[in-house]
Amino acid sequence: MRHARSGKKLGRDSAHRKALYSNLAGALIEHGRIQTTVAKAKAVKPFAEKMITLGKRGDLHARRQALAALRSNNIVHALFAEVAPRFADRPGGYTRIVRLGPRQGDAAEMVYLELVDHEPAASPFAARRAARADDTEPQTEE
Repeated sequence: MRHARSGKKLGRDSAHRKALYSNLAGALIEHGRIQTTVAKAKAVKPFAEKMITLGKRGDLHARRQALAALRSNNIVHALFAEVAPRFADRPGGYTRIVRLGPRQGDAAEMVYLELVDHEPAASPFAARRAARADDTEPQTEE
């Protein structure tokens, strides 16, 4: 029985799972939003939130702990310099999971794991789509 056992194995050994968490959390910090499966998002969400909390602490020991977990100087620098200051007044809950539906190939449930203050960049087609919508609206003359 799994009494008092936390976390999912995700079909990986411990080293592979630790690398997965590190890579997903690093991508989340770097890009602000990642697309992944529900199980991976739910597993990495607490890890990513702990990294942001370390960034909010901002001392040398927190930076070294984050570097040990994320294993990238560039990601740790982005965490401490850009991401953590945005959440300085927030006491937790830095990420959200947005469900997208099933993946085409294997019907795995896909989600966006994103930082709560993430604003997605406009697609290059957004301006063209908006212009086309303006053209198709019926003109009412009064």
